[in-house]
Amino acid sequence: MSENRTTWNSNIGFILAAAGSAIGLGNIWKFPYIVGQHGGAAFVILYIVMVVVMGFPFLLAETALGRHARTNMVDAYKVVSPKWAGIGVINFAASV
Repeated sequence: MSENRTTWNSNIGFILAAAGSAIGLGNIWKFPYIVGQHGGAAFVILYIVMVVVMGFPFLLAETALGRHARTNMVDAYKVVSPKWAGIGVINFAASV
């Protein structure tokens, strides 16, 4: 059984998304390393715990919501409830 999936509209869109992901991953690895080098090991431990406890479940939830809704960020939250459109706007603003 083949699923009908959407594709990237342009190569530049894919390149920008990949670059944004790489920049985000660089921050996740570089920032705790620099803080740990300068005596902030307690902060690094808390940072890693928060990424695992909050970041990973939110990532999974947003991915599942996006795959279900197959629309933009704001409208995806409207699929859950029209009252949640504001959360989509906040999510978009945080991404920008």
